Order: sequence, then structure tokens, then C-alpha cells
Amino acid sequence: MLYVEGVGFTSKAEYEAALSDKKIIDGLRHKYDLNTKAGLMDVSKDLLTIHFQTKVGDNFDDEIFERIEALKRGKTLDPATPTAARETAPKKSKPAKPAKPAKPAKSEKTKDLTSKKDKKADAAIEAAAIKELKKRYLIRNVLISILLLVAFGSIGYYIKYYNDARKVQEQSDEFSELRNKKYAEVLKNVEPIVKKNYDETVVIPDILDEYKALYNKNKSLIGWIEIADTIIDYPVMQTVDNEYYLKHDFNQKNDANGCIFLDTNCDVILGNDNWILYGHHMKNGKMFSSLIKYADKDYYEKHKYIRFDTIYEKGTYEVMYAFRSRIYNQDEITFKYYQFIDANSSEEFDSYMEEMDKMSLIDTGVYATYGDKLLTLSTCDYQEENGRFVVVAKRID
Repeated sequence: MLYVEGVGFTSKAEYEAALSDKKIIDGLRHKYDLNTKAGLMDVSKDLLTIHFQTKVGDNFDDEIFERIEALKRGKTLDPATPTAARETAPKKSKPAKPAKPAKPAKSEKTKDLTSKKDKKADAAIEAAAIKELKKRYLIRNVLISILLLVAFGSIGYYIKYYNDARKVQEQSDEFSELRNKKYAEVLKNVEPIVKKNYDETVVIPDILDEYKALYNKNKSLIGWIEIADTIIDYPVMQTVDNEYYLKHDFNQKNDANGCIFLDTNCDVILGNDNWILYGHHMKNGKMFSSLIKYADKDYYEKHKYIRFDTIYEKGTYEVMYAFRSRIYNQDEITFKYYQFIDANSSEEFDSYMEEMDKMSLIDTGVYATYGDKLLTLSTCDYQEENGRFVVVAKRID
């Protein structure tokens, strides 16, 4: 660390700025006698037009302000730092000039008037200088207070940020452990809650053993999504309300991270042409934040496959498209990916594929035809208001 006037600086730029401030201060100390009222008043006038860059200058500002205040209170000044003028050798005296004829002496009345005017002017200048110094002192203290508040706020934000990320990771690890355990015997009598009114001909399949423990903890569990070598490795929920798991965790507690959830209009029993999963784009990198990386072809090449299991069967999907979209007004006539769950015909299905192909940011060479089953992952995209980033994959297994 480099020091100037007792103040430490860690960067070369700050150190050079401090040297610049010191040069100005040395000049003022050379120019004025800071042990006298007149010198202090004169230097305070100059300070009105000087802008210091570092704490070295601010300290000098404070010194002058405090010395003027001390004079006002009638205190004796401590000796100021010696001026450069006192440290230099005395200059040679110049030959005396012939005396000029004396001017006529002013009357006592004129002298008194001039003296009063000078005193008033000095008092006005002194008041203006003190006012300006107080203003600077106040502004500096306000700025310091604001910076401290911002610093404490930032510390609080990062503590919350890392706590949220840690909590999500701990929950994910806990869920993974439960998923990997075999609970077939312990939970053999667990039955799924059927959320839809199926007729008696619909057969409800058995829950996979690896999901029985999780399902026993929360009957809203509908599956699990995982993209290898990414943060995405989460349980997937489904309820009749698409808003609920935006703000609740797996244990149904309020949580800004929410959960990954399947659109309420999708049906994992009867099946659909397209299942849509939603998840937050969290600043802590959790949930579906990493989906936006699919805009990069190199990232896609390393993460082509998505595993999405329902609680009834396993599934593997290959990425087809990655594109940006948004939530549109109801009266806007355009392709709305979030409304595509089932196609009424092969022509309609092909039309949806063409729209997504045109919007895709990457060319994967993967295509789907009517009858293929798709998986759509959707998260927020902050490039525009109500923006969304979407990844679409085709089931291959």
C-alpha cells in the first residue's frame, strides 16, 4: 500500500490522484499563512473553486473548516504545517525605490467608513466560505452514509442470495437421495391422487419405485427432470393452479425459487403432443436459469439430451429448438408456444414446427413429425418485457 499524508492507497491511479491533491495543498500552504485569520479566510475562498480527488484533499478541507470554527469560538490555533515559503532561503532585498510624494491624508470619517465596509466585506466572505465548507462537509457525510447503506444492503443481498442457493441445493440433494432409495416394500400401498376425471376404462399405472418416497412427501409430484452436467436436476410438480409453484417449494412453504412444474393442462396419464414445464430464471443460477445457455451452439452440442421421467415412466428427449418469445396479449394473432399442448391435425402440428424452426437460435438438424411427443422447457428472459426463453425437445426413448 502507498501512503500520501498518512492516507493509504491500493491502486496506482488513486496514489497519483493523491499526489495531485498534495501538490495543490502544498501550493496553498506556501501561498497563505494558515496560522492567521486572514490566511484562513483567503485559503477558504480558493477552496470554493478547487475540487479534490481523494481523502488527502478532503482532510485538508476539514482542517481549514475546523481552524476557522476554532477562531470563531475564540480558541488559540495550534501551529499549522510550516509553509514552503518559510523553508526556503531568504530572498535578496531589492534597491529601495525613490519615495513618492505622500498623498493627502484621508479624513478620520472617510477612514472609519472604509474600515466598516472592509469589515462587512470580510464578514460576508467569511460567512460564505464557512457556509460552503459546511455544505461540503454535510454532502460528504451524506455520501458516506449512503455508501454505507448500499454496502450493508449489498452484503444482505449476497447473504440471502447464497442462502437461497444453498437451500435449493440442499433440497435437491435430499430429493435425489430419496429418489435413489428403493421404497417398493415400505410404500407399496401408496396410491396416486388422480386430479382429472378419467372414465373407468382408463388404467392408472403404478408409480415407479424410485419416486414413491418423494410422492409420499408431496402428492403434487408428477415427475423429475435432469440435464446431465448442469444444475437442472429437480422434482417436477403439477397442480390445478399454474401460479402455486411459482412461489412455493417442494414442502409447500413460501419460496421465491419456486419449483419446476408441469402445465396444468398437460396429462401424463393420457399423454399429449407436447408437455410444457415452467421454471424460474433465478439470479443465483438455480432452477431453469441455465436454459438460456442453449442460445450457444457449443453448449447445445454438450447438452443435447434431456431426461424427463413422469412418476409412471422414464423418458429421454433430444433438443430440437431454442428460441426467444414472450407472453402475448390475448387479441394478438401469432404463434403462442405456451398454448401448444395438442395439435388437431398433422397440418397444425407441422405449422407449429415451422414456427419454432424459424425462431430457433440454433440449427440442430432434429425434426419432429405428427405423432412424435415433445417436451418444452420455459423460463423468463429479461431481454424484453414478459420475455421467455424456450427449449423444445423430441422424445427418443
